[in-house]
Amino acid sequence: MKISDYEINLSKFDKDWALLTAGDSSKFNTMTISWGGFGTLWHKPVITVYVRKSRYTHEFMENNEYFTVSFYDSEYKKDLGILGSVSGRDKDKISLTKLHPEFINNTTTFKEANTTIVCKKIYSSDLEINSIPSDIKDKLYKNDEIHTMYIGELIEINVR
Repeated sequence: MKISDYEINLSKFDKDWALLTAGDSSKFNTMTISWGGFGTLWHKPVITVYVRKSRYTHEFMENNEYFTVSFYDSEYKKDLGILGSVSGRDKDKISLTKLHPEFINNTTTFKEANTTIVCKKIYSSDLEINSIPSDIKDKLYKNDEIHTMYIGELIEINVR
């Protein structure tokens, strides 16, 4: 599918959740995300995602040029819950789900995804804690590490 043909649903992250996956066939990690955005930056279609530094996926995002954002039918909601609550540092969390890794375009997704967006990382930066409104800072960052923001250029969209 051409990127220009893809219709964006602005509540896709918040309502449907997604998996953010980085790494290759030899080593990868995935995590469930519900924050993110679609847009245009530097005349390119982009996705913005956020990962706390403490998450295992953070090191994969730092060390890889490509990543995927993939969406799933509701039957996989339990699997996405597992992938968002179990660390890949501690165990093979994929084996706890019904998902099967698939390696495409220098990165990883899962065969069960109804939509996979392949992205090339074009920018990353830590959020600046002093620029975050105090009510949000008190609620989301009181005891937790700040997020790193990653912006990826949309390279390919696979819809099944």
